[in-house]
Amino acid sequence: MIQSADIREWRNQEVLDDEDKKIGTLEAVYVNTRSDEPAVVTVAVGLPTRRRLVFVPLAGAVVGPGYLRVAYGKSVVKDAPSMGTDDVLPAENEREIFTHYGLPYEPGAGGERQLARR
Repeated sequence: MIQSADIREWRNQEVLDDEDKKIGTLEAVYVNTRSDEPAVVTVAVGLPTRRRLVFVPLAGAVVGPGYLRVAYGKSVVKDAPSMGTDDVLPAENEREIFTHYGLPYEPGAGGERQLARR
């Protein structure tokens, strides 16, 4: 499991797919509101004038020196739910991220959001 104490060190690191192909640059980490453990990251992809942030779960991810390797292929990640670089993830869009990756989704405590940006 990836320890949340490492979150600050991950920003701006390269994000690689399961075959070590570069996907983009890590932009932010979202934690599970129930456990406060890192759950999802946003990765900046695209051309500098057309950047967007895609969401990638951390399940199966590996942190190395200068990179984060996720357990998904580049094409799967590029087709994932995304948002603009200045946008905020609406709570009602969280389920879409988990569904894209075939992962179960459970709202946070009291039916509130499951993910919080750190």
